[in-house]
Amino acid sequence: MKRVLVIAVYLMLTLMVSAQEENNHEIERQAIESVIVQYFDGWLTGDTTLVGSAMHSTCNLKFVRDGEIVRRDRENYLSGFKPRPRLPNAEGRILAIDITRTAASAKVELETASRLFTDYFNLLKEDDRWYITDKVSTSISKE
Repeated sequence: MKRVLVIAVYLMLTLMVSAQEENNHEIERQAIESVIVQYFDGWLTGDTTLVGSAMHSTCNLKFVRDGEIVRRDRENYLSGFKPRPRLPNAEGRILAIDITRTAASAKVELETASRLFTDYFNLLKEDDRWYITDKVSTSISKE
């Protein structure tokens, strides 16, 4: 009888810990989604404040142009944005998020009337806040 009680208590504690971990994971997922949506909103309107606040100051962005890898730092990347009305027929989508403690990765798409961008973000949590710390990107013309 004592052994059954010990096993029951162990199983109950295991379930409680598992439920708490699942809850914490969902909270982190929502925080990451919020940062990505902030990035989308800034990207779609040219708002460098929104885009910039989603990205860590050390963020680098990479893509391939003419067969060569091009790297831009955050400042250079943000300098290419100009405020504009929200792009018509454009949207951002989160395709996947993977989280391990204070590190995460996300696969997202930004689709405009003429291009489909696929971005892979690396994110890190610093002082209870998630930041995009690196981005690699590819795109294709829809025309």
